[in-house]
Formats: sequence, C-alpha cells, structure tokens
Amino acid sequence: MDAALVDRVRAVLALGGVPYAELQDGVQQVGLRLLEARAKGDPPRSPAAWCAVVATRVAADWHRARRRDERLGERLTALPEPPGGGEEARVLALAVAEGLDALPEKQRQVLVLRFYADLPVARIAEELDVPEGTVKSRLHAAVRAMRQRLRTDEVV
Repeated sequence: MDAALVDRVRAVLALGGVPYAELQDGVQQVGLRLLEARAKGDPPRSPAAWCAVVATRVAADWHRARRRDERLGERLTALPEPPGGGEEARVLALAVAEGLDALPEKQRQVLVLRFYADLPVARIAEELDVPEGTVKSRLHAAVRAMRQRLRTDEVV
C-alpha cells in the first residue's frame, strides 16, 4: 500500500472508532488482507475502495472484540466466591483472563484447549491440524508468557 492509501485506511479506522494507539495494527490487518487477496489471484479492481471497505470491517471487529472482553470481565467479576478463595481468587481469574487476551491467537488456542477443555496434546494437534510438536511448543510458550505476566502483575 502506498502512503496515500495507508492514510485513507487510517482515517477510515479512526472514523470507525478505533483508538489512535491501535490504528497501526488495523492498517496492518488491512494490508495483510490485501496481500491475501492478491495471493489468491483475486486482486481488487479498486484497491482504495476495497481497502476502505475492509477497514470498516476491521473497525467493527475491533468493537466486537472490545465488547466481548467487557462481557468476559463482567462475567468473571460476577462469579460467586469459591470456598476459601475470596477476593484473591477473583483477582487471579481476572488476571488470567487478561493474560489470555494478551497472548497471540495460536498460543491462546492451545492453552484454552489444553487447560480449559482438558484435551490431550494429540487431540489438540488433530483438531488444529498441526503436528504435536507444534502444539507442544505453542503450549510451552503460552505457559511461559502467562507465568511471566502473572508475576509481573504480582498476582502470583
């Protein structure tokens, strides 16, 4: 994308309510989708118009994700206190939820499938159609990142 097109995409994202700090991520998402379209052999006739439409979809996705995160936080804070856990357990649950959101999608997938769905590594590999070694390495990286985040946030 040339500079004028990047500016146009940035403007569409900003008008769509995407915060300034996240505009560059949105521009990269639009650029990636443009590259994917070209790689499929289906380049848009008018890249400027196409990018504007995709940017509006990226902005809508951003709002959906934000609402989902807010609902998740509300559900976690509304959970009854576990016996003996009290406020500390609630703080830990919120920290884990925030940590999951901060992980890359592929790491988040394997972590949720392994520890929340209680699937073995072989089944996760089968479900995601990746080798078991890939699942293990993603899981290792995700667990390490979560531990670091929880230590940094002084939750554990």
